[in-house]
Amino acid sequence: MQLNRNDTLKNMERIGREIHPLSIPTDAQAPLRHPDAPKPGEVIGSHYNNCFGCGINHPTGLHISIEAGDGMTTRAVFEVTQHHQGAPGIAHGGILSLAFDEALGATNWLIRAPAVTAHLEVSYRLPVSVGTRVYIQATMQAISGRKIWSTAEGRLNSPDGPLAVEAGSLYMQVPIDHFLKHGRKEDLDKAGSDANALNYVKKLDIAP
Repeated sequence: MQLNRNDTLKNMERIGREIHPLSIPTDAQAPLRHPDAPKPGEVIGSHYNNCFGCGINHPTGLHISIEAGDGMTTRAVFEVTQHHQGAPGIAHGGILSLAFDEALGATNWLIRAPAVTAHLEVSYRLPVSVGTRVYIQATMQAISGRKIWSTAEGRLNSPDGPLAVEAGSLYMQVPIDHFLKHGRKEDLDKAGSDANALNYVKKLDIAP
């Protein structure tokens, strides 16, 4: 089938105009750390024990560790294991984007608001081998209404190691009913006895 270049260009223009949301509007505000946000160096625990990114009970998950940093930052680290490879011995790009989604999403703890990923854009600078520890620093950059923009960078084997991955994200603040409405019932029932999930609801201010 021959490529229709006019349709392709139109589609790319549509994506750039309607989907790409990382341009921060001029009326956006600098985020302010909530008085009750986790203190710098404080561990930000898992929001749900079975989360593939941060859950402690997921058998093949990332088991990513995250703590609050200074200002509007979080720091995260995880080790790439055999369960996370795409090409032999190399981390799958989707797994790396998942790790960044976790680290970027954790910045929402700093304003104590539940939010979901609306857009995540990742740039891969270096291959990441199995056995590597990836150190991620994420920074919340701006807020406008329910929208939250953040950026992150990931370095290899130390916080000042080679830059391997960069990311930008847009999160959308949501009410807690969002999760109750869209989550599978049996998993919601399990979460009802999950101390981390209950703590997540208790500690976050619920967005209108």
